[in-house]
Amino acid sequence: MNTTIRQGFGQNRSERLPLPPMESMTQAQRVAADALIAGPRKGVKGPFIPLMQSPVLLERLAGVGEYLRFESVLPKNGNEFVTLMVARELGNQFEWAVHFPLAIGAGVAETTLEDMAQATRPRTMTEEEADAWAFTTELLHRHGVSDSTYEAARERWGERGVVEICALIGYFSCVCWIMNVARTPAPKGEQVLTGLPS
Repeated sequence: MNTTIRQGFGQNRSERLPLPPMESMTQAQRVAADALIAGPRKGVKGPFIPLMQSPVLLERLAGVGEYLRFESVLPKNGNEFVTLMVARELGNQFEWAVHFPLAIGAGVAETTLEDMAQATRPRTMTEEEADAWAFTTELLHRHGVSDSTYEAARERWGERGVVEICALIGYFSCVCWIMNVARTPAPKGEQVLTGLPS
């Protein structure tokens, strides 16, 4: 029985950078793995599998991710909404599968996410989600945001929030790209992105 969702495109979708066996890990890799297992992630999963090839980068990115996910000024629902926008835009199955239930748990409507899964603007969004949608879409597509979008974000989340939503988008873009290149599979679940390159 298949227990994973393949990532990447092309005929060969085998994982390029799997987790090294524990016995072949360097000391730095073992330290990085132990830190992930002891931390809030409770294991070496997703982007941290290919990042084991660069333990110092793994450690630094993990710290950034922990801050953005667990300590950011952005509210949890907005944080998860933006994370899923990035996952959808970059076609990353792992982040989509992991963050879909987290977004539901944080209060994002399932119908909103179902529209997003189809790569369309959700028909219904809260005002906060609409501001996050505009900001994230503009930044991903235009590599900047308009004055009106900037002002709406600044009024809603403050200047710190503007910086942190930029960093959130950048962080998840980074880890999605790493997993896309590494073809890191996602855990099998009900939420799968379709309509991706084949």
